[in-house]
Amino acid sequence: MRASPRQAPQQTRQGGRPAPPATGTSGEDILAAPGSLALRRLANLIGRYAPHDGVFPLRLPGTYALRRSRMTSEAVHATLGPSLCLVAQGAKVVMLGREVFEYDPARMLVFAVDLPVSGQVTRASWREPFLGFKLDLDSKRVAELASRVFPHPVPKPPDDRGLYVGRATDAIIDAVTRLLELMAQAEDAELLGALAVDEILIRLLRTPIGSRVAQIGHPKSGVHRVAEAVSWIREHFAQPVTVEEMAASVHMSRSSFHERFKAVTSMTPLQYQKTLRLHEARRLMLFQRMEASDACLRVGYLSPSQFSREYSRFFGSPPTKDISRLREEGLAPADGGRS
Repeated sequence: MRASPRQAPQQTRQGGRPAPPATGTSGEDILAAPGSLALRRLANLIGRYAPHDGVFPLRLPGTYALRRSRMTSEAVHATLGPSLCLVAQGAKVVMLGREVFEYDPARMLVFAVDLPVSGQVTRASWREPFLGFKLDLDSKRVAELASRVFPHPVPKPPDDRGLYVGRATDAIIDAVTRLLELMAQAEDAELLGALAVDEILIRLLRTPIGSRVAQIGHPKSGVHRVAEAVSWIREHFAQPVTVEEMAASVHMSRSSFHERFKAVTSMTPLQYQKTLRLHEARRLMLFQRMEASDACLRVGYLSPSQFSREYSRFFGSPPTKDISRLREEGLAPADGGRS
């Protein structure tokens, strides 16, 4: 399901309530959530592993439980890598560039590459908090399982996108629930956790968005090549690199790279690099308590005044004020801004 373009400045209404998410016009937009008993069972498990607001790593690496007990009036910025995000209770919107995506118990969100996004919890309360689960996706494992799910060539998706929404199925909810049940015992998690993750991935690959998911591990897909470029940009984001250098890192021409990169990330390569720098500076100030002047230099800005202007324009307030607000409101994710 593809979100329709929206103007980023219109992402919130007066009073801080998020604008309605952009969705397509097909009947698939109105989705029935998985069974209520299955969701309640999953919500209870997530609530057990996330006893208070925050992001909690589980016993198996790459798995997380999330809780938010109130709606957020302002967007929370983070960079998320390839992952599957499910909701057992509540709802959230994620903004990427000019596009808005909603996910709730009926919809799951999939990130195919590292993307700097902003998000808002749109349905949550102390009595019924937002409860979610996140699974990091390993491109090599996705490729191995995709070759079994698609013994013939993988059906080509209509476009190369780095973020998309699909229907949350009963089978996937059940598989995630059984994975979380394994987390109660360290030995069970160690011996059986990887098998449970494989089941989740296989079931994900067999959904209508399976051909999109398969692109994460397909070495010739546009998504995979952009993911390689993103990795290179992350390694050099503090350096004054050009689009030509970015394109050369994945053996593409400048024009082809620029077009493909924007199709996947909804940003130009230079916009992506700047956004990445600002996210990293924010992370350094928030979690390593680095001064703004030092964070500015660390991420590649030569002018503190330019850094402050661009930071204020992007996050809505100057660095020092923004970091103070995040600490006071507890809006920062517990894992350093990567979830």
